[in-house]
Amino acid sequence: MAAFRCRRDPCGFICLILTYFSVFYADYVVIQYVLIPAYSESVWCTLHGSVFNIILLLLLACHSKAVFSDPGMVPLPETAIDFSDLRSQSSRLNDRGCEGWTVCSRCETYRPPRAHHCRVCQRCIRRMDHHCPWINNCVGELNQKYFIQFLFYTGMASLYSMALVVSAWVWRIRSERERDGDEEEEEAPSKHLIVAHYIILLVESILFGVFVLVIFYDQLVSIITDETPIEQMRNRLMKDKPNNTHPTHITHTRKPKIALLREVFGRGSIICWLFPLHSSPPSVGGISYSALPDYNV
Repeated sequence: MAAFRCRRDPCGFICLILTYFSVFYADYVVIQYVLIPAYSESVWCTLHGSVFNIILLLLLACHSKAVFSDPGMVPLPETAIDFSDLRSQSSRLNDRGCEGWTVCSRCETYRPPRAHHCRVCQRCIRRMDHHCPWINNCVGELNQKYFIQFLFYTGMASLYSMALVVSAWVWRIRSERERDGDEEEEEAPSKHLIVAHYIILLVESILFGVFVLVIFYDQLVSIITDETPIEQMRNRLMKDKPNNTHPTHITHTRKPKIALLREVFGRGSIICWLFPLHSSPPSVGGISYSALPDYNV
């Protein structure tokens, strides 16, 4: 499925390569040009190097889970479904307690409430948030946790690398003042290379840090309001639509914020929310997400 998405969305494949390149480049600069020159004779070199690489390992683990995990694809039926009488079937769906189920004309199947069709994956995704090129996958009900963890550790790595670069830069300025002019002239080419790496890493950290901070905030708001961006846009359009005497505003049962967060991150300890551990998929109103609702077609 991942290979199919790469062929379908070349931009997503490029973003994947760019993500891994940026991570390994940041690790190379931090180790080779920040920690070893500035902290080689101190225990801080080992400490900072270990912590920074643990953050990067968690970042890559969460990213891999978000890329290769099923976002919540609605299974396709094994046999063709007769949609010739949608009106009567919709009434029978409601009678069976499957209110909110709809029909996807592209997948030619029933889909549960809050599921939407992704044109890139060419499948309906349960509680679809958006299709993200940075993971070349949809962000949906089953992998939103890993996507948010990836954002969290990317932000941590960006802040950590910025702090290390600034501290190493200050150390270099102080050490250069203590040297004489001859030594400084001999190390000029090396100095320019190091400064170039510092600037590139700072720009990369600032860009990625600000970017993931905005998306991270948007994801948390989406969870605690129990409304995906697609639903927010649809509700806004319905509200602003003129002559709409009966707006079809999508509402959900109000739940405590902690309950909404647990539906995404799992019902275990809050500490487990920081790790890309598997959690059981949430259930909505006791409805099982199979290819067909519980009713005879």
